Amino acid sequence: MEDQEMQLKVRRVSDKFTESMYVLANEPSVALYRLQEHVRRSLPELVQHKTDMQSWEEQSQGAIYTVEYACSAVKSMTNSSMYFKNIDGLLRQAISIKEQVSSSQGRSPLVSAHMPNPLPHDLSSELSRKRTIDSGIQKEGGEKHSAGM
Repeated sequence: MEDQEMQLKVRRVSDKFTESMYVLANEPSVALYRLQEHVRRSLPELVQHKTDMQSWEEQSQGAIYTVEYACSAVKSMTNSSMYFKNIDGLLRQAISIKEQVSSSQGRSPLVSAHMPNPLPHDLSSELSRKRTIDSGIQKEGGEKHSAGM
Protein backbone atom coordinates (compact mmCIF):
# COMPACT_ATOMS: atom_id res chain seq x y z
CA MET A 1 0.00 0.00 0.00
CA GLU A 2 2.73 2.28 0.68
CA ASP A 3 3.92 1.86 -2.83
CA GLN A 4 0.61 2.91 -4.22
CA GLU A 5 0.37 5.86 -1.87
CA MET A 6 3.85 6.86 -2.72
CA GLN A 7 3.11 6.61 -6.41
CA LEU A 8 -0.04 8.67 -5.95
CA LYS A 9 1.85 11.38 -4.04
CA VAL A 10 4.62 11.38 -6.62
CA ARG A 11 2.03 11.62 -9.37
CA ARG A 12 0.31 14.59 -7.67
CA VAL A 13 3.60 16.40 -7.10
CA SER A 14 4.60 15.66 -10.68
CA ASP A 15 1.27 16.99 -12.04
CA LYS A 16 1.48 20.15 -9.93
CA PHE A 17 5.08 20.64 -10.95
CA THR A 18 4.15 20.15 -14.63
CA GLU A 19 1.24 22.56 -14.27
CA SER A 20 3.46 25.16 -12.59
CA MET A 21 6.07 24.79 -15.32
CA TYR A 22 3.37 25.09 -17.97
CA VAL A 23 1.99 28.30 -16.36
CA LEU A 24 5.47 29.77 -15.97
CA ALA A 25 6.38 28.89 -19.53
CA ASN A 26 3.21 30.43 -20.96
CA GLU A 27 2.94 33.46 -18.69
CA PRO A 28 5.10 35.80 -20.82
CA SER A 29 3.13 34.91 -23.93
CA VAL A 30 -0.13 35.65 -22.11
CA ALA A 31 1.25 38.98 -20.98
CA LEU A 32 2.40 39.77 -24.49
CA TYR A 33 -0.99 38.72 -25.85
CA ARG A 34 -2.74 41.07 -23.39
CA LEU A 35 -0.35 43.85 -24.33
CA GLN A 36 -1.01 43.23 -28.02
CA GLU A 37 -4.77 43.38 -27.41
CA HIS A 38 -4.40 46.64 -25.54
CA VAL A 39 -2.27 48.18 -28.30
CA ARG A 40 -4.65 46.99 -30.99
CA ARG A 41 -7.59 48.60 -29.18
CA SER A 42 -5.83 51.82 -28.15
CA LEU A 43 -3.68 52.57 -31.18
CA PRO A 44 -6.40 53.82 -33.60
CA GLU A 45 -7.71 56.22 -30.96
CA LEU A 46 -4.19 57.47 -30.21
CA VAL A 47 -3.46 57.96 -33.92
CA GLN A 48 -6.69 59.94 -34.26
CA HIS A 49 -5.72 62.12 -31.29
CA LYS A 50 -2.30 62.71 -32.83
CA THR A 51 -3.74 63.78 -36.20
CA ASP A 52 -6.25 66.03 -34.43
CA MET A 53 -3.46 67.66 -32.44
CA GLN A 54 -1.38 68.21 -35.58
CA SER A 55 -4.37 69.79 -37.31
CA TRP A 56 -5.01 72.07 -34.32
CA GLU A 57 -1.35 73.01 -34.24
CA GLU A 58 -1.45 74.01 -37.92
CA GLN A 59 -4.60 76.06 -37.36
CA SER A 60 -3.04 77.70 -34.30
CA GLN A 61 0.12 78.56 -36.22
CA GLY A 62 -2.01 80.12 -38.96
CA ALA A 63 -3.98 82.15 -36.42
CA ILE A 64 -0.78 83.27 -34.70
CA TYR A 65 0.67 84.38 -38.03
CA THR A 66 -2.53 86.29 -38.83
CA VAL A 67 -2.51 88.05 -35.45
CA GLU A 68 1.18 88.94 -35.74
CA TYR A 69 0.60 90.31 -39.24
CA ALA A 70 -2.37 92.38 -38.03
CA CYS A 71 -0.31 93.73 -35.12
CA SER A 72 2.52 94.75 -37.43
CA ALA A 73 0.00 96.46 -39.73
CA VAL A 74 -1.45 98.41 -36.80
CA LYS A 75 2.05 99.40 -35.65
CA SER A 76 2.86 100.55 -39.18
CA MET A 77 -0.33 102.61 -39.23
CA THR A 78 0.52 104.30 -35.93
CA ASN A 79 4.04 105.01 -37.17
CA SER A 80 2.62 106.54 -40.36
CA SER A 81 0.51 109.14 -38.53
CA MET A 82 3.26 111.67 -39.19
CA TYR A 83 2.87 111.09 -42.92
CA PHE A 84 -0.91 111.43 -42.71
CA LYS A 85 -0.52 114.73 -40.85
CA ASN A 86 1.85 115.92 -43.55
CA ILE A 87 -0.64 114.89 -46.26
CA ASP A 88 -3.42 116.67 -44.35
CA GLY A 89 -1.37 119.86 -44.18
CA LEU A 90 -0.53 119.69 -47.88
CA LEU A 91 -4.19 119.11 -48.79
CA ARG A 92 -5.27 122.07 -46.66
CA GLN A 93 -2.59 124.20 -48.30
CA ALA A 94 -3.71 123.07 -51.78
CA ILE A 95 -7.34 123.90 -50.95
CA SER A 96 -6.30 127.32 -49.67
CA ILE A 97 -4.26 128.05 -52.80
CA LYS A 98 -7.13 126.87 -55.00
CA GLU A 99 -9.53 129.18 -53.17
CA GLN A 100 -7.09 132.05 -53.58
CA VAL A 101 -6.77 131.35 -57.30
CA SER A 102 -10.54 131.09 -57.68
CA SER A 103 -11.14 134.32 -55.81
CA SER A 104 -8.41 136.15 -57.72
CA GLN A 105 -9.92 135.12 -61.03
CA GLY A 106 -13.41 136.07 -60.00
CA ARG A 107 -12.83 139.26 -57.95
CA SER A 108 -10.10 141.85 -57.66
CA PRO A 109 -6.39 141.79 -58.45
CA LEU A 110 -5.60 142.55 -54.79
CA VAL A 111 -6.18 138.94 -53.79
CA SER A 112 -3.72 137.73 -56.39
CA ALA A 113 -1.08 140.08 -54.95
CA HIS A 114 -0.89 137.85 -51.85
CA MET A 115 -0.09 134.77 -53.88
CA PRO A 116 3.43 133.96 -55.04
CA ASN A 117 3.81 134.95 -58.68
CA PRO A 118 5.30 132.26 -60.95
CA LEU A 119 5.37 134.67 -63.95
CA PRO A 120 8.36 136.88 -64.86
CA HIS A 121 8.15 140.42 -63.48
CA ASP A 122 7.52 142.06 -66.87
CA LEU A 123 4.65 139.75 -67.78
CA SER A 124 3.23 139.98 -64.27
CA SER A 125 3.11 143.77 -64.30
CA GLU A 126 1.58 143.69 -67.80
CA LEU A 127 -1.21 141.37 -66.65
CA SER A 128 -1.79 143.42 -63.52
CA ARG A 129 -2.09 146.59 -65.59
CA LYS A 130 -4.50 144.86 -67.98
CA ARG A 131 -6.67 143.68 -65.07
CA THR A 132 -6.87 147.19 -63.73
CA ILE A 133 -7.91 148.48 -67.14
CA ASP A 134 -10.43 145.64 -67.58
CA SER A 135 -12.01 146.30 -64.20
CA GLY A 136 -12.32 150.00 -65.09
CA ILE A 137 -14.03 149.13 -68.37
CA GLN A 138 -16.34 146.74 -66.57
CA LYS A 139 -17.41 149.47 -64.16
CA GLU A 140 -18.06 151.90 -66.98
CA GLY A 141 -19.55 149.66 -69.64
CA GLY A 142 -21.07 146.91 -67.54
CA GLU A 143 -19.42 144.23 -69.63
CA LYS A 144 -17.06 141.72 -68.19
CA HIS A 145 -13.75 141.20 -69.98
CA SER A 146 -11.49 138.36 -69.02
CA ALA A 147 -7.78 138.83 -68.43
CA GLY A 148 -6.99 135.74 -70.46
CA MET A 149 -6.67 133.34 -67.57
